[in-house]
Amino acid sequence: MRFPQLRQYTALFLSAIVISSGSRVAPDEKVSLHEALRRPYLDLFELAQTTQYRAADIDSVRESLKSAQEICISRFKKQASQYAKDIEQAQRELKEEKDISASRRQELHCKIQDLRALQGQTEMLAKHAIPLAYANRKAKLDLIQQWPAKFKEISEQIEKGTYRDRRWGDVDDIGFREIESGQTNDIKTGEEAIRDMKARSLMPKEIDDKEVKAYVTAVAQRIASHSDLRVPLKVTVLDSKEINAFALPGGFLFVERGLLEAVDDEAELAGVLGHEMSHVVARHGHKLMVRSGLMNFLFQAAEISAVFLSGGMGTFGVYAVQYGFYGLGFVLDLNLLGVSRDFELQADQLGIQYTWNSGYDPTGFVRFFDKMATTKGYVEGASWFYDHPPFYERMVEAEREISFLPKKDSLAFQSSQFAEMKTALTKVTAKAKIEEDKKPSLLGAEKKCAPTKKSEYEPGQDVETICGAAQK
Repeated sequence: MRFPQLRQYTALFLSAIVISSGSRVAPDEKVSLHEALRRPYLDLFELAQTTQYRAADIDSVRESLKSAQEICISRFKKQASQYAKDIEQAQRELKEEKDISASRRQELHCKIQDLRALQGQTEMLAKHAIPLAYANRKAKLDLIQQWPAKFKEISEQIEKGTYRDRRWGDVDDIGFREIESGQTNDIKTGEEAIRDMKARSLMPKEIDDKEVKAYVTAVAQRIASHSDLRVPLKVTVLDSKEINAFALPGGFLFVERGLLEAVDDEAELAGVLGHEMSHVVARHGHKLMVRSGLMNFLFQAAEISAVFLSGGMGTFGVYAVQYGFYGLGFVLDLNLLGVSRDFELQADQLGIQYTWNSGYDPTGFVRFFDKMATTKGYVEGASWFYDHPPFYERMVEAEREISFLPKKDSLAFQSSQFAEMKTALTKVTAKAKIEEDKKPSLLGAEKKCAPTKKSEYEPGQDVETICGAAQK
């Protein structure tokens, strides 16, 4: 039975790195439920096996999470409403004051500008970030409660050998199997999409750094050569602060600078790239286009095509459907098509297989997902999780697939080239920041205003801190 070996090498590589959500669980450590919900998923798979929690305590925490979420969202909604009223008041003063001086006009401009920024923050927190953060907490509670039974099920499948009968269980034949025929038919679609997106200024510019581009391309090509990809992979690194990567049909992979800044090791990056390549392998973009063509009338509503990506490009959703765009920051209600969740789970499974087959530790994707959902990115990267499968299902299915993979020695999670890329990236980021400060912004039309003194959150804050501050 190989599952204990999995736990052994998982613990080995995690001992070599620091995970922001907490340390590994000590054998005799008693962890409260509230503390457990702050732990990484990889910790919880182990904790759920060694610590028993009463059903009544779990139900109590579940109710407290529900109540806390409702209270927090309500407060931020009220705050956003108050900001809207304050903006209206300032605009009335701007319109009604007679013989208004230049200094008074600027004062009101700055006030409106600041209020709009704060209103945007509160609306984003209430509509997206807070619900996502609590969904993550609830998923971890589900894992604590349900994982022992799932673990038993997985163990029995391994003992009986029935795990080989799962969908795409023939991992020894990666590269010689066919996940979906017709990948080459998608190349023209991808090329057309890129031309159109560039013509409409929907594509951020490429990074001007050979070292960064060469590194990302090398990692991506390594994974591609150990995958079921049947088209040449074309990698582009975009100079955008979004924590994002996306794939277009036909083997076009785009990685944004923000993602490179967010990953902490090479295995995390490999996990994300493997996931994106899997969308190409399974032809999810093509299937999306076919399905949306049958239901095109649904996508004429403005609210469906609205997205927030790379500055909130409101028409991007239209091109997402038109060209089968798929990515981590894809913000489009694909539940109308009934495909998004299945596609993501499929890409998770294949991506884990390709990462493992390339010699990387396959838990890199799990660790990156956990980091984004827990503290580091659930506010800034809210779109990363939009319309994706429930966190619990995604993490359990990922752990299940990892458990079924044959053991490999010396799976990589870091490299010296990764550190060199990070060093080179700091220069790219610094240059981008200077250029960004010079660009005009719709959110900052009045240039003589002092920086906004207040913010509804600080980067990296957990949901309890953000909601606690909202109560003051």
